[in-house]
Amino acid sequence: MNKMKKGLCSCWLLLCLCVIPFGCRNTSTGSKAEKTVTLRIPNHPLRNEQDLDVLLQQIGDARVVLLGEASHGTSEYYTWRSAISKRLIQEKGFDFIAVEGEWADSYRVNEFIKGDAKDSAAAVALLEQYNRWPTWMWGNYEVASLVTWLNGYNQGKPATSKAGFFGLDVYCLWESMIELMPYVKDDPSLVKAARKVHQCFQPYSADAMQYAQAVANVSANCRAETNRLWKEIQKQSKAEGISKREAQFVAEQNALVALNGERYYRAAASSNSNSWNIRDRHMAQTLKRLLNFHGPDSKAIIWQHNTHAGDARYTDMASSGEVNVGQLVRKEYGKENVYIVGFGSYSGSVIASGGWGGPIKTTEMPPATPGSWEQILHQLSPVNKIIISKELREEKHLNQPVGHRAIGVIYNPALEYLGNYVPSVIPKRYDAFLYIDSTHALHPIQTITVRNEPPDLYPSGT
Repeated sequence: MNKMKKGLCSCWLLLCLCVIPFGCRNTSTGSKAEKTVTLRIPNHPLRNEQDLDVLLQQIGDARVVLLGEASHGTSEYYTWRSAISKRLIQEKGFDFIAVEGEWADSYRVNEFIKGDAKDSAAAVALLEQYNRWPTWMWGNYEVASLVTWLNGYNQGKPATSKAGFFGLDVYCLWESMIELMPYVKDDPSLVKAARKVHQCFQPYSADAMQYAQAVANVSANCRAETNRLWKEIQKQSKAEGISKREAQFVAEQNALVALNGERYYRAAASSNSNSWNIRDRHMAQTLKRLLNFHGPDSKAIIWQHNTHAGDARYTDMASSGEVNVGQLVRKEYGKENVYIVGFGSYSGSVIASGGWGGPIKTTEMPPATPGSWEQILHQLSPVNKIIISKELREEKHLNQPVGHRAIGVIYNPALEYLGNYVPSVIPKRYDAFLYIDSTHALHPIQTITVRNEPPDLYPSGT
C-alpha cells in the first residue's frame, strides 16, 4: 500500500474545509461579510463492518442507542443501521430493536423472528403487512434482510434471550383496537370499554384525519372513551402485579396507542407542535415500558429519523417548543447511558413521493447546499466516514448551528433549500455521525393494497 492510500485509511483525517458565514459585519459599509473558517474535523474511515469498532467502543455500556437517518428512503441508512444493530445484539447483549413504526404491525414481526426458522421469502411476505402509506418505510428488502437475520439469530435461544422487534409509534389507532379484542374477551368490563371506543370512532370509517377534522368542527370527541379503556386496562395490569404476562403488556400497549392516538389526531386539527410532542412523548413512553418489561438490565436499539433521534434542544425545534425522543431519553436515563448516532449524505438517490398518498418515486438529491454539514464533510473528503462528537470539542465553530439536511416522505428537490435543512449544533445533537458521501434509493416491497387510513408521519413527514 503506497503512502497516499495509507493516508486515506488513517484514523485521523484533518483538512481545511469551507467558508461559513458567522455574521461578521464590515463596519465601513454596513454589509455582512463572510468569514473563512478553517475547521479541523477528526474522523474515522467507514468502509466495512470492522470499521464500526471505533463506534462500538464509544458506545461502551450505554443502555439505549438511537440510530438516526436523514431520510426514510435511503438504502445505506438501513444497511448500516442493520450492521450496527447486529453487532450490538451479538457483542453487547442488546435485547430489542424499536422502530419509528406501528405497534401492531411491528409486534407481528416480533412474533415472526421469535418463532420457528423461516426463509427470506417468508420475511418479505410478512413485511407486506406494512401496507399503510408510506409503505416503503418498513416494507422494504433491507428490513427483510434484517428480519431474516434476527429469525436465524434467535433459533435455539431461550425465550428470555431472543432479540425482539417493536414499533414505538402512535399510529394504527384502529388496528390496535382490533388487536386488543382477543386479549380482553374474557373480561366483561374491558369488552364494554373497548366496544365504547369502537362505537365512538365508527362514524369516521377508520380515517383518523376525518376524526381530527370533526374535532376541529366541535362535532366529535372520543377522549372520554379512550381514557376509560386505558383506566380499565391499567386496573387489570395492577391485578397482574410484577409477574405481568406478555399478553397483558401487549393489551395494555394497544390501549395506550388508542389513548395517545386519539390525543394526537385531536391535536393535529389545530397544532403541529402539540401533535408532534404528543407523538414523541408516546414513543418515549413506549420505550420506557419496553425497557421496564424486559428488566432492569435490558438494552434497546432505536431506529428513527434524525429529527426524532437527535436531541431537539440543539436544533431550531427548541424555539418552537418541540421535544423529541432523543431529548426525552437523555433526560430519562442520563446522557452517559444514551448514545445517539446521526446519519447524512451529500448526494444520491432517495425514495419519496410528491404528495400525501402519492406514488413512490426514486428521486435524485442535489448536492448538499454550501455551508451545510453535509457539504462540509464532502469538502473534507468525498468518502464515507465516522465522526465522534467528543473529538470535536476543540472546534468552537461547530458549537454554533449549521444547516443539516432532513428529507421526509414528501420531497421536492427543487425546493430543498426552502425547508430541508435543520439548523443544528451537531456535536451536541449527536454523540456520533455516520456520513455516506453518495447514497442509493431504498428497495421497496410492492404491496397489493394500501390501507384507507391517514399517512404515517402526518403532517410533518418525518
